Amino acid sequence: MTTPAPPGRTFFVTLPVADVARSQDFFSRLGFTFDPDFADGHGACLLVGDHARVMLADRARFAELSKLPPGDPTTHALALYCFTVATREDVDTVADAALAAGGVEADGLEDFGFMLTRSFFDLDGHGWQVMWTNPAAG
Repeated sequence: MTTPAPPGRTFFVTLPVADVARSQDFFSRLGFTFDPDFADGHGACLLVGDHARVMLADRARFAELSKLPPGDPTTHALALYCFTVATREDVDTVADAALAAGGVEADGLEDFGFMLTRSFFDLDGHGWQVMWTNPAAG
């Protein structure tokens, strides 16, 4: 049984990116939208779900927020980012859109029966996974 998140909490993660506008264009091509209330020339707020946001921050803004220097996602895994989609077909649709927008495939289709995934690296080298889970397997 899954315990729901505490009410009123929203999860934010901040990623350093080389070019905020370029990253916004990339993620827009994957079907994501952005919250204009959390945008300026140095950052943008990617809406992932009702209570999850990814802040795309240019390197200067990220340096202001972090006490440590950012790692290089092209040479080190900093974290793995995963989001779900509604259907099996959406896994390919989103992953193919990422590749068409300049992303690089990380893992091909992985079918575990109850779960289907594909992974890619975004324009800055951050690893993302698109996942569908079978609601009947729950």
